[in-house]
Amino acid sequence: MSYILQTHRLTKTIGGRNIVENVNLHVKKGEIYGFLGPNGAGKTTVMKMLTNLWKPTEGSIELFGSPLCPDSYEVLKRMGSIIEFPVFYEHMTGYQNLKLHCEYMGYYRHGSIEDALEMLHLTEAADKKVKTYSLGMKERLGIARAILCKPELLILDEPTNGLDPAGIKQIRELLKALSSEYGITILISSHILSEIESMADTIGIIHHGRLIQEIRMEEIEQMNLAYIEVAVADPKRAAVVLTDDLEVSNFKIGEGGAIRIYDSGISVQKLSKTFALQDVEIFSIGKKAETLEDYFLKITSEVGESC
Repeated sequence: MSYILQTHRLTKTIGGRNIVENVNLHVKKGEIYGFLGPNGAGKTTVMKMLTNLWKPTEGSIELFGSPLCPDSYEVLKRMGSIIEFPVFYEHMTGYQNLKLHCEYMGYYRHGSIEDALEMLHLTEAADKKVKTYSLGMKERLGIARAILCKPELLILDEPTNGLDPAGIKQIRELLKALSSEYGITILISSHILSEIESMADTIGIIHHGRLIQEIRMEEIEQMNLAYIEVAVADPKRAAVVLTDDLEVSNFKIGEGGAIRIYDSGISVQKLSKTFALQDVEIFSIGKKAETLEDYFLKITSEVGESC
């Protein structure tokens, strides 16, 4: 397996507390890796260590087949990144900020700045001072700077913060194009699961500082995640009928009394008929499929219950 990025037991301790602990990431060359977790789960801490902004307390990082060390300057030149909120020289224009970035990266390809500005729809704002940019424009300028030097690995920490729905869609399509057309490997963190679901090849779920699962999106899609959701007047009575009359044990009663039934051997028709015979009033019933959000909540709740 060809991994462009790996970590081994990556740990960061601050003030005697483990912010992240024993994180083992495996990012394959050319893929989009979605790094998922709620705010405070440790995503940014891991990314700061991957970009040498913070040093690990324990563990190791391997980039492009070599260990990441404090003096790994050449390795870092092969990467582009946004960690937290991008910072610029506010008194300079967007174009000048990108030109300065090219200079300290030693990258002088003609037209690269114009191309990056165009891809992020910032051409008209190129000669305006960054202090006049909106939050969303600064976020897009940060992405332009991250992709400017055509990196082999792109590390993006919540890159759609401050963007409207149209801007989020634009960034999603751009990242997919960078991966498919240019072969750029992308590690992107987010707590917006629907965005990751629409672009990622692999996801890593971090929870309370621990990486609890890495899984291919296609594996999630192939799982038997279809279920029947039924809303009834009396959920307790319905649960008894499911258990005693239909011999169904794999179900869950959610908020508001909606019941999800994961037993693939039962049909909507049989369920409706049995409930009707047992005087269980049905408000709504139908087949559905779990989303990445459903899967994420299930995995993280299982970890919480085991703690």
